[in-house]
This record gives sequence, structure tokens and C-alpha cells, in this order.
Amino acid sequence: MRIGLFGYGKMGRMIAEIAQSRGHEIVAKVDVDTTDIDYASMDVAIDFSTPDSAFDNITGCFENGVPVICGTTGWLSQYNEAVDLCQKNKSAFIYASNFSLGVNIFFELNAHLAKMMSNLEQYKVSMEEIHHTQKLDAPSGTAITLAEGIIKNTGYTEWQLEKSGDKIIPIVSKREGMVPGTHSIFYESNVDSIHIKHEAHNREGFALGAVIAAEWIQGKTGVFSMKDVLNLS
Repeated sequence: MRIGLFGYGKMGRMIAEIAQSRGHEIVAKVDVDTTDIDYASMDVAIDFSTPDSAFDNITGCFENGVPVICGTTGWLSQYNEAVDLCQKNKSAFIYASNFSLGVNIFFELNAHLAKMMSNLEQYKVSMEEIHHTQKLDAPSGTAITLAEGIIKNTGYTEWQLEKSGDKIIPIVSKREGMVPGTHSIFYESNVDSIHIKHEAHNREGFALGAVIAAEWIQGKTGVFSMKDVLNLS
């Protein structure tokens, strides 16, 4: 498989290392200063760029017949446009706020727990996410996905950054050192607490999941998720 990498920071380099260890070839490393992109050389693009460049990267790939695996967060106001472009160009697309296999299992656990807690109004939910100081967006895309999983399965209607209310899920975002990513969900009552947590030890899980998604999407057309890749639907 010939992979074009859009964004060649720490994640891009780790994706390259894992992809090559699995027998794939990195045919392009596209960063903000790259002007000449050989789309024809790519079987798939993996985008871990920046919120400002992700949509343009995705657009260029779809218009040139290249399927996209996107893990960049902070650009989702244009997600529906990206879906339309994918369908218009008969391409293939997977966006995930987190490609870690463990995190995607955690998404399912979070949704299942929310269903169980939905009628227990004595428990109030809150969330915390911790990431490295270089992370640009807050809350993290993973935290937003977790909050949406709770909203879908309970009476909560929205999330807010460090703001609480009867129907609001408060999210605390912390930026510390080189933390790869820690996400916690708390259900608190007067008599006890329930706490679930996912803690990444390094970035390798994110990179491996993105490469597995790129392998899975080969030969497919349409818009998919990691639930499809992991057969969790």
C-alpha cells in the first residue's frame, strides 16, 4: 500500500514507522510548505495535520481520487462538506477523533454505561481530559466524541468547557507536559461514585489504528467509522 502522509509531526513520523514495519510504502510527506503533491502515487492518504489545513488536504485528495483517513481534530464545522465531497467524487473516508483501538472500545463502554445511568438522576456526570501542552484544541476531539455518546443515551443536551448545569456535561481540559491522552468519565452521587478512564501510554496506539484503518478502506467507497473497521456496529 502506498501512503501519502499529510502532516509530518510526531504522529506522522510514528505512522510512517508503523506503516513501513507492516510492509507499506510512504510515497509523500506533505506539510504546510509543500506545493507539489503527487496524488497519483498514493493508494491512500493519512491526515494528521492541523485544524487550518485538514479540510484543504481532504478536498485535494478526494478531487484526485485518493481515499482519506483523517485524525485531525478542530475542523469539524466543515465535516459535512467533506462527506459531500467524498460522495460526489465516489471516494472513501474515515474520520475519527481517536484511532486507538482501545479508545474505540472505550467509546462503546462509555455509551453502554450512559444507557445504564440514564434513569438514575441522582448521579451527575462530568468529564476530564489531559493532553500534552502542544495540543491545539480544547476539549479534545476524543472528549467531544465521549460527550456525544453520553448525550445520545441520556437526558443531557450539551457539553460545555468547565461549565455545569442540569442538562450540561462539564468538561475539564488540562494541558500538562507530554501526556499522550487521558480521558475520564465521572458519575457522582451523594453515596458513591462511578469512574471509567482510558489512559494512553504513548502515541503508538493512535498511529497503529490509523494504519489499520488505511488497510481496511482499500477498495471501498463511502463514509465509514472505526466502528466499521473494528466490526463494532
